[in-house]
Amino acid sequence: MIPTLSTPALVLHTTAYAETSVIAKIFTRQLGVRSYILKGVRKGGGRTKQNLLQPLSYLDLVVYNNPKTSINYLKEITPHRGIPQSLALARADELSRHALRFFMTELLYKTLREEEPMPDLFDYVVDTLNPQSALPPAQLPITFMLSLARHTGIEPLDNYTPREPLFDLLSGRFQSAGANTLDSSSSLLLHHYLLSVNSGTPVPTAPLAQRTELINRLLEYFQMHLADFRNFKSHEILHTVLQ
Repeated sequence: MIPTLSTPALVLHTTAYAETSVIAKIFTRQLGVRSYILKGVRKGGGRTKQNLLQPLSYLDLVVYNNPKTSINYLKEITPHRGIPQSLALARADELSRHALRFFMTELLYKTLREEEPMPDLFDYVVDTLNPQSALPPAQLPITFMLSLARHTGIEPLDNYTPREPLFDLLSGRFQSAGANTLDSSSSLLLHHYLLSVNSGTPVPTAPLAQRTELINRLLEYFQMHLADFRNFKSHEILHTVLQ
């Protein structure tokens, strides 16, 4: 008999499968990223409603855990106990948080591989999505990108000094010059964000144009340092709603 396991989880992506089912790629706290078949989801009157499978829906799962296959079946799926299913949509700034949720989902989907559990990252994502999060949506994208980079082993080195003030995307560190460096203002802003993420200093404030530029360059950084990280789309929507 295939053993089962209970775990909280966050939905990353779904794909139609056969006539009435879906394959869902899900970030579980216990197992990391895994793929599961959900039978009958697209059939009228099916027990599992498709609205449970929205991006970053926070769920409680009971899963079949067969280590010999890359795709298992879900036995049970329910909204997580005691916390709203759509964590990011429970505030007045709904549009901004909706765009942010899709941005975070795409980052996780394109960054995380089906490997080992990452419970600290899972808890960080849940805390970030909580409606009571202290940071306004405009401040979260860069902070989230840098925290994700730290959890996945590609964190930029914060060695900023007046002698090495420019961040180089390829080497992942600050230096005096280089072909892949950010300009001085973006480099300084990145330094302050890294201080905030690593040391808990206040999150820096900056004009929308400067934050947009840094997000775009950090996406280049992810592309340089992660295999198969390409065709990123959701930041285009994010830039139109975050002020």
